Amino acid sequence: MDLKTALRLPACPRLALVGAGGKTTALFHLARQFAPPVLVTATTHLADEQLKLADHHFFVECPEDLTPLEADLPPGVILLTGRGDGSGRSCGVGAGTLERIRTLAESRRLPLLIEADGSRQLPLKAPAPHEPPIPEFVDTVIVVAGLSALGNPLAPERVHRPERFAAISGLSTGETITPDALARVLTHPNGGLKNIPANARRVALLNQADTPEAQIQASALAGLLLPTFDAIVIASLNPGGGQQPAAGDRQPAAGGLQSAVGSQHPAVGGRQSAVVYATHEPVAGIVLAAGEASRFKQPKQLLPWRGKPLVWHVAHAALEAGLSPVVGVSGAYTRELRPALAGLPVRVLHNPRWEEGQGTSVGAGVREIPPRSGAAVFLLADQPTIPVPLLLQLVETHARARSPIVAPFVKGQRANPVLFDRDVFADLIALSGDIGGRKLFSKYPVFQVPWDDPALLLDVDTLEDYHRLVA
Repeated sequence: MDLKTALRLPACPRLALVGAGGKTTALFHLARQFAPPVLVTATTHLADEQLKLADHHFFVECPEDLTPLEADLPPGVILLTGRGDGSGRSCGVGAGTLERIRTLAESRRLPLLIEADGSRQLPLKAPAPHEPPIPEFVDTVIVVAGLSALGNPLAPERVHRPERFAAISGLSTGETITPDALARVLTHPNGGLKNIPANARRVALLNQADTPEAQIQASALAGLLLPTFDAIVIASLNPGGGQQPAAGDRQPAAGGLQSAVGSQHPAVGGRQSAVVYATHEPVAGIVLAAGEASRFKQPKQLLPWRGKPLVWHVAHAALEAGLSPVVGVSGAYTRELRPALAGLPVRVLHNPRWEEGQGTSVGAGVREIPPRSGAAVFLLADQPTIPVPLLLQLVETHARARSPIVAPFVKGQRANPVLFDRDVFADLIALSGDIGGRKLFSKYPVFQVPWDDPALLLDVDTLEDYHRLVA
């Protein structure tokens, strides 16, 4: 899984990166994963050595400086910055120039990637009052944090603006930086969330997950961040992976532009040196409980077991596994189902087309969950013994593999529940009849999760099944 796929970016995003611990590296890794040409710019300083990561670098002092590029846009990754400030850094572009760059990107349908924060190349930071300069028009903001600082003292050699980091995190200078402290900074309105436009998608990129220990810490940190961010990506980005061969001497270009033009970037460069270990996203739970259970001559999903209805146990397991939101799709017995789930944070959705088959309930459930859901686990109301560890394993497997479908298998036989990635949601909504999601198993690859307990294959289909369950 490359970084662009992990981030679920569209073909032409308006994207800004902030934070510390690998922003520029991530910026150019991403730029290499889009079809060229790609526009890259900055609203803050970039070090001179970072300018060489582009195929073409142009100084733009004012909007009019873009006129030659609008007439003749070169291929590859095009970096647009202000001139140097005399300290080995280029300046960010001004607001008017940035708006002209945006117009160019939109008119040509090009990706626009923006570095919108400075961190002195340290793994962590907290923003100053004037930071970060994020444009209002961006649709995605990636907040980067370097995991190499975890377990080390809070000090200026690891944290840019350590006094502000201390104030937000609750740590004192010299105290150990913990995942909890970092989570407090990343989720604070004056920390990682500062100046993010209200409608922008928020992604945390936990970089420098270079060791198994760092990956474990990152997974724990992801759980703390997930209520606030739309996605958390755990990665190890090699700073040299997007490196361009040494740029040529700066030469005057038409219209007063100055450019530093390097040779074309090797096709495999940025792709092989970025390792994405996992992408954690909200995963919904959809409990299918719309059936009439005609063989039982009573609502099967409401039969008691251990003092609660069967459907209550299924919904409770989904909640215990952290699925959110959990939606119970009802049909024949909506009136009875609502009190059965009372006290649980579960949405009960009536499917008026339940008699047309399970496919309509699947589609109704998908339409009910929020757009930020990265996947959904479908659970059956007549399987009250679903183990929470299995649900957790399905979610973790999806975070690491990003397979369209993740399902448990017992001795080679597919079982329930099944997880579907959001890329499959449109197909699920289009389902009809009583086949349900099974129709998609021949269309998409299924990631198999081995499960040793044959009890997973059991459901309450008959009165005999129910009697065995309660015995």
